[in-house]
Amino acid sequence: MAEESKQAGIVWLVSGVLLGAIVAVAGMTLMERTQPAAIEILPAEPSPTPVPSATPGPLHVYITGAVSNPAVYELPAGSIVADVVDAAGNFGDEAAKELINLALPLSDGMHIHVPERIEVELEVVSTPPVVSAAREIAGAAVNINSAGVEELETLPGVGPATAQNIVDYREANGPFTRIEEIMDVSGVGPAKFEQMKELITVE
Repeated sequence: MAEESKQAGIVWLVSGVLLGAIVAVAGMTLMERTQPAAIEILPAEPSPTPVPSATPGPLHVYITGAVSNPAVYELPAGSIVADVVDAAGNFGDEAAKELINLALPLSDGMHIHVPERIEVELEVVSTPPVVSAAREIAGAAVNINSAGVEELETLPGVGPATAQNIVDYREANGPFTRIEEIMDVSGVGPAKFEQMKELITVE
């Protein structure tokens, strides 16, 4: 009887140890399952650096002729002829200012010549009328989009300064699309246009 009791006690002891082990393993497994997942913090990707937009540089414009202070002037981008005339101290008393298009946009390196009234009168008088007559007979109009300074000088009322202004204008603004646009050139006004309109073309 005592032996049976001893054996029963051993069985209960072993059973208790096993049960405790089972409970411990189950508890550890449950804890592992209930633990929150690790949070990984990643650094934010750097935002792209914005590319700075190009800022238009200043314009350098040479103005000569009938202005108070002819010289090279530095002007902000987007300036027009009126701005460089103001910078030069405005027109002189003898300036043929009606021939100057004050609204004309300026470009870097541009040359603006303001003629005196006597200069304009001499250009008109000195233009050989035989040239115009010969051109009318031949029917060969001057293409103001390709003609050089010498060819432009064959037009009535166009001297060296005005011819150069025509070349400078089309280099700065592109080819003429209508012959009437030549009146936008410094030194060419309605009077000169009337003299040359039958002798010029755009191609």
